[in-house]
Amino acid sequence: MESVNAEKPTEQTDNSNANNDEPKQVEESVVEAVETEKQNAGNEFEYLERNEFTSEIYKIEVKNLGYFGIGEFKKLLKKTLKFDITKIKSPTRKEFAFVCFRTAEDQQRAVETLDGYKWKGKVLKAMLAKASADPLQKRRADEETGDVQPKRQRTAGEATCPLSDMPYEKQLEQKKDEMAAVLKKYTKELRHLNTAAIPHLDKFEFKGVLPSPTIEGYRNKNEFTVGKNAEGEIVVGFRLGSYCHGSVEVAAVQELPHLPAQAKWAALTFQQLVRQSKFQPFNPVGNLGHFRQLMVRCSSNTGEVMIVAGIYSSNLSEAEQLELQQEIKSFYEREEQQSGEFKCSSLYYQDVKHREAGQQVNPVTHLLGNTHITDSIQGLQFRISPLAFFQVNTAAANVLYQQAIDMVAPTEETTMLDICCGTGTIGLAFAKHCKHVLGVDIVADAIKDAQFNAEANNIKNCKFIAGNADDFIKSMVHEAVYAQEPGKQLDLVAVVDPPRAGLHNRSITAIRSASGLQRLVYVACNAHSAKRNFIELSRPESKHYKGEPFYPKCAVAVDMFPHTTHTELVILFEREASPKQAVQQAVEQTVEPTVEANQ
Repeated sequence: MESVNAEKPTEQTDNSNANNDEPKQVEESVVEAVETEKQNAGNEFEYLERNEFTSEIYKIEVKNLGYFGIGEFKKLLKKTLKFDITKIKSPTRKEFAFVCFRTAEDQQRAVETLDGYKWKGKVLKAMLAKASADPLQKRRADEETGDVQPKRQRTAGEATCPLSDMPYEKQLEQKKDEMAAVLKKYTKELRHLNTAAIPHLDKFEFKGVLPSPTIEGYRNKNEFTVGKNAEGEIVVGFRLGSYCHGSVEVAAVQELPHLPAQAKWAALTFQQLVRQSKFQPFNPVGNLGHFRQLMVRCSSNTGEVMIVAGIYSSNLSEAEQLELQQEIKSFYEREEQQSGEFKCSSLYYQDVKHREAGQQVNPVTHLLGNTHITDSIQGLQFRISPLAFFQVNTAAANVLYQQAIDMVAPTEETTMLDICCGTGTIGLAFAKHCKHVLGVDIVADAIKDAQFNAEANNIKNCKFIAGNADDFIKSMVHEAVYAQEPGKQLDLVAVVDPPRAGLHNRSITAIRSASGLQRLVYVACNAHSAKRNFIELSRPESKHYKGEPFYPKCAVAVDMFPHTTHTELVILFEREASPKQAVQQAVEQTVEPTVEANQ
């Protein structure tokens, strides 16, 4: 089941004695409340009987938080108060949040501690909270009673490539208008927030949307769902809606224009495997079954096909998991799967279930063939592992990277920081134009790929680090500063290509406080969510945002995703060094390189 990201506050009818109850009494009262809800609402709370969702039972609501970020509240809970929390759920710009725990004892201690706790000028109010209803079961119950009308189910085309019926020129016009509207909102907000930005905004230029060289079959990575269609047939394809909106139906993908033939072949063959297997497709209603998803990566350069079978293993024994792995391997070893137009060149098994605390990705096991596939961008060859980030439209990535290079106009004295570098594609494309490239990414396998790619392309001036960008930006800047020859002007530029949600606030503050960094290229795959980062980069200096603000100089969009509503936006930010920074930079540039040994 997918978790709900936002909830309405839960009213407590009797909270007067909540802080004095013993943990056992709290547990009994919560369980009793859940049982009452289950009796009144059919299957809406049935999911609580499964081990994955016990934390939903032990939940509290905290009110009067103010408008401080959820990250600050999380820091209070985990670092200051030492609570062992499983998750925090908070609606945007609301003064309350729900906090979930693993046990009734932790829940009780949290209520006792937080109720009346003074934090950032506020007095918090904490109380027990009821478990949330299963959104799918609740919607179905509401439809049966007539409280809501059933929605018309979308087609696969409507769900994944809604612009496919529109001429491509019209798609570009629509995306240009959308990006212009996002930038207008951003610059308007910035004019009010930082009056010093106005002269820069008057010169800011949006250069429109550049088309993708490839419009059909461009996606080199696809993640399919294993499920059933409206007729109850097993299908490997795309979900037509979200669980919380009452949809679990899966539709076939053979008619979709943005998928390459290799991906469609992989979906069909895996569908054949699932249909003949004794193991069942995963059912999110009850978390039953085993075959959950399929990831397919294709190379437009070599024709290779990587298949990653995602298996829900919570209801499988170790012996059954090994049996299923062997079944998948044997299926793709068969002659008919290896002798046709396409074949599986790399096969993986992925254990897909609820992640443990601190787990970043679901682990993969190599079953068959090569461990990687290879693709090409900017004339360079890139090795790609199953979980590494790589641009999904290879041809358009050439256009995107060239735009970033043209914006920066690097010289032989430029050091480039590649933040969220993935397999190193952007950094390695910049390398021949720069003195040095430093890259960081949280996925360790992606960094291994980046290091391999640098060696394979005989590139000597790149260094890649595995870790959280939030923790490494400052040290990367320091390394660039101390590597600079004394007396020479430091030319330091950063390129950030973060996930869809954007950069974490800690990364923004690290970038802002890096005095030697004067230029930054932000590559946004979702301009709407990235607007928050744009504002954080450009707002006036404050106690939290130390360092002179970055101002937008120019922007261009690249259509990485034809037939969809998504567009990649690239913005060049620059900032003017304050007199204080100018002095600091002059001092840094006279420091002997031996200082680096003392860090």
